[in-house]
This record gives sequence, structure tokens and C-alpha cells, in this order.
Amino acid sequence: MFFLLSKLFWFVAKPLNLAIFLLLIGLVAGLFGRRRLATAGSALAFFILALSAWSSIGVIMLNPLEERFPRPPLPAKVDGIVVLGGAMDGAVNFARGGYELNASGDRIVEAAVLALRFPTAKVVVSGGPIEMIGEGEGDADAAPRLLTALGISADRLVIENKSRTTYENAVFTKRLVMPKPGETWLLVTSAFHMPRAKALFDKAGFPTIPWPVDYWTTGRERLYRTSPGDNLDITTKALREWTGLIAYWLVGRIDQPFPGPGG
Repeated sequence: MFFLLSKLFWFVAKPLNLAIFLLLIGLVAGLFGRRRLATAGSALAFFILALSAWSSIGVIMLNPLEERFPRPPLPAKVDGIVVLGGAMDGAVNFARGGYELNASGDRIVEAAVLALRFPTAKVVVSGGPIEMIGEGEGDADAAPRLLTALGISADRLVIENKSRTTYENAVFTKRLVMPKPGETWLLVTSAFHMPRAKALFDKAGFPTIPWPVDYWTTGRERLYRTSPGDNLDITTKALREWTGLIAYWLVGRIDQPFPGPGG
């Protein structure tokens, strides 16, 4: 139910979709002679689109998430690597049987690099299909084709292909792996997603070393950015991640709304 509600909420709250809905409200209101409502809906839609696409508001919101867990030095020994789904194009891979990466493909690439550097470490790919409409393939089913093609033996791979949320990533992976005391596990996910992921794995009783990848900000952006499409994408990511953090905190799945290295 949480997965379904989060998907429905985000479908409406996503900046581009929200602007479209507001424009539709304004159009309908105008047809019925409700000029104030029509003006308000159209103005609010313009404000949302202009702020999201023509400013650095998304970067300002996303950068603190990316800076929250700096990448640590690599440990001398690694027993396992957990990479979270969200890096592959599930619909294309389901249709064509390949291993197409999306904009967050750094997750899988970095997991492969780490796996080659630590040849005895297990590699856990956690992520089931998340499409609500249409068919798709989860990362845990598609990623092994890429990882084995890159030279990582199949007997090192652990597949968790049931999870649809980060909470389920943590709970299902812990249940599958059963990490032993003293083992060292790396957690690989996008830097902006690391605060929520690390907090959920800690809450599940699975100690990990955060290994953030897939950075979207430099920390040196100016107030105005000249790429509206990128700005809108980054704003959408930032809003979604902050919404996820607050929602998980409110329902008690994490202990703080902005988890950090200290807990």
C-alpha cells in the first residue's frame, strides 16, 4: 500500500505534472467564467515551471543530500557489495533483453569496478520491477547480464528481485544476506539517495559503509543555470528525495528527517 500511495502522490506532485494539472484547472475554470481561479491556476503553474526550470533551486535542494555522506577511503577487505536498483531502463531491458543503463547507471558501473577490485566479495543487486503501468524488468534481473559480461562470475552474485522501495531493499536484503558480525559491506547508491538508504539499512540491522556515486551537483553552481531540462530533472529528483525522507520519518521507518554519518 505504501508503494502504491507513494507512486500516486508523486504522479500528482511531480513539478511538471503539477503544473499541467494546474493549467488544466485554470482552463476549466476559465471555461466556466471563474476568472480568479483560472488566473491563480495559470500563474501558479508558471511559477512552478519557471522556478524549476530557470533557477538553481533543484541544485540548492539536492546538494546537501549529496554532501551528507562523503565517500570514505576504501577498506582493506570487503566481504560484500550491495547495489540498489534504479540504474537500468526496465522497460527497454524487458523488451529487448539487454542491459541498458539510465541516467543513474553509475550505480551498476561502480558496483562492477568494486567487484573487480575485491574479487572475493559477494555482489548483491537489490531491486524488483517498479512500473505501475506496462511491463518492466527490475535491476536485479537485468544487472547480472551486464556484470557477468564484464567478467564477474555468476556465483558471486546475490539477486534480490522482490523489493520496490528503499525500505524493502533494506529489509529484503538483510533477510537474504544475513550479514555476520565483523563483516564489511559497501552500500552503493546515488549520492542524493544515500541518507535515506543508509538510515534504512541501519534501521534494518544491516551495518554498511556508504559508497555514494551518481553525483548531480558540483557544489559550485550559480543561482541561474542555462539548461532548463536539466534544471527540471534535478528539481524533480530533489523534491522526490526530500519527500521520501520526510515520509519515511513520519511513519517511523527512519529516526531522523535528514540522517547523517552520526546516526
